[in-house]
Amino acid sequence: MSCRIQNRAALAVLLLFTAAGAARAQQVADRIAARVENDIVLLSEVRELGAYQMLMNGKKESDSRLLDRLIDQWIVRTEADASHFPPPSDDDVERELEKTRSALGPPERFAARLRESGLQDADLLDSRFRPAVQISPQAIEDYYQKTVVPYAQAHGETPPSLDAARDSIREALIQRGIDEQADRWLKESRVRLHIEKRIE
Repeated sequence: MSCRIQNRAALAVLLLFTAAGAARAQQVADRIAARVENDIVLLSEVRELGAYQMLMNGKKESDSRLLDRLIDQWIVRTEADASHFPPPSDDDVERELEKTRSALGPPERFAARLRESGLQDADLLDSRFRPAVQISPQAIEDYYQKTVVPYAQAHGETPPSLDAARDSIREALIQRGIDEQADRWLKESRVRLHIEKRIE
């Protein structure tokens, strides 16, 4: 009888150690980083955005900051879907992708950085977003007179003509407008949404 009990005890201990070893050998493939309304943001998405930042900047933000960016993207995507905002055209997407590629230098360097980051072209397309901001001719002229001309004069240079600077000024104003509108809108949206972050 005691031999039987010992065998059962030994078998139970063996099963416990086997189960514990198997549990340790398994890794969690993914986990929830945040809940936004009824959706989730996964830790793998946070890591993918970090890889994109490494590709583009050679460094990445903290997981908490990356998560905030993903929550902001969720808000933008959800609101765009709800308002039936048309997606960018294929030409616009290709133009933005080409800008990203050329910003990283020669094609070989871009390909190497893309491989290092673990991203693919499709990931880049998903991460680029550019809403339309309208810039008036008067705003361009004001920026030229108040910013471009004084800057050139302060550096002892002749300012470019308004026509020569127009595209650059328009781009700067578009970027500023996007930043201001996005910040204001995201702050307002975060207040009305249920957001539960699980990483800090």
